[in-house]
Amino acid sequence: MISKGHIFENLFVLEVANNHWGNLDRGKKIIQTYAHLARANDLKVAIKLQFRDVDSFVHKDFKGRKDIRYIAKTEATKLGEVGYKELIDYITKVGCIPMATAFDEKSVLLCTKFDLPIIKIASSDVNDWPLIECVAAQKKPVIISSGGASEKSLDDVVIYFENRNIDLAINHCVSLYPSENHELELNQIDYLKNRYPGHVIGLSSHEYKSWNASMFISYAKGARTWERHVDIEDEGIEVSNYCSLPAQVNEWFEAFKLAKEMGGNSSDAKRNISRKEVQYLDALVRGIYAKRDIEKGYIFDSANFNLDFYLAVPLQKGQLSTREILNGEVLSLDVQKDKPLKIEDVQNLSQNVEIKRFIENRGFGELNN
Repeated sequence: MISKGHIFENLFVLEVANNHWGNLDRGKKIIQTYAHLARANDLKVAIKLQFRDVDSFVHKDFKGRKDIRYIAKTEATKLGEVGYKELIDYITKVGCIPMATAFDEKSVLLCTKFDLPIIKIASSDVNDWPLIECVAAQKKPVIISSGGASEKSLDDVVIYFENRNIDLAINHCVSLYPSENHELELNQIDYLKNRYPGHVIGLSSHEYKSWNASMFISYAKGARTWERHVDIEDEGIEVSNYCSLPAQVNEWFEAFKLAKEMGGNSSDAKRNISRKEVQYLDALVRGIYAKRDIEKGYIFDSANFNLDFYLAVPLQKGQLSTREILNGEVLSLDVQKDKPLKIEDVQNLSQNVEIKRFIENRGFGELNN
């Protein structure tokens, strides 16, 4: 089991939704396809189902209505507890994280019965307090999608989970299926990060013209969990245009890895400068050279420094540079005209082991003592 505190970090949620069409073999084929991609890209991937207790979810007066798309699809894709359990077990078997969006209270309890590590609350249910209270009672990590929720509604849900010490990730989501590029509103990731510090912020996305642009932008803005609907081309079943296919999801994964590589390490502290970069910068630094023969005992003074020394590249191994402050230091050895001023030529600096080692290891050429 993944550590609770880090379960959302760099987590990809692949939403199978009802694309299994109530067919376990098709469901397993989708799961196996995306589990292979998860392993090939070495990523943390959850495969998410949708749980509905169809018998109670659809009002009895509307059962069988083919003219209401949501009801028709819900009934056509119905899976019982045994079927859901078979798919959940298969997700675990292939090395992915099983999770589900629960649309009613019975389905929430089913998530707990199957010991799912994460429960999703859909954007349509951010104001469904009987459902939210039932989810919170399970004490499991939760992901919510913002969708069309008002600021107050989102605040209320976030505070509710915070007060119960339940891990909560918040996905920016535009509830348009599919979403055009101009409808993505990715700046909302900044808004969510600023308004809900301490929570992992993510992106649940339904765009269909690019599988890398929103990844680059969302990662740079600080999103650390992502969700997409997925499907496969199989058995003549039409793929919805808001669903991604395997090659597109692979492109999405590769965009994440590139964004992560380019982003580098922590954003909380100054980066460590690599030896390669130090060497490059050292090659641009001017070293100190003598304008004339200067005798031992000379006292450095900024007022006359330019009369006695000049600066030029390259900076040589062991040579002092424009970076060092020499006011008041004493020359301990003679320095000939046009020769570099070395650290061993300066009395106090040469006695500081750490500074001496640093200066002797930088610059061009070999160290000559």
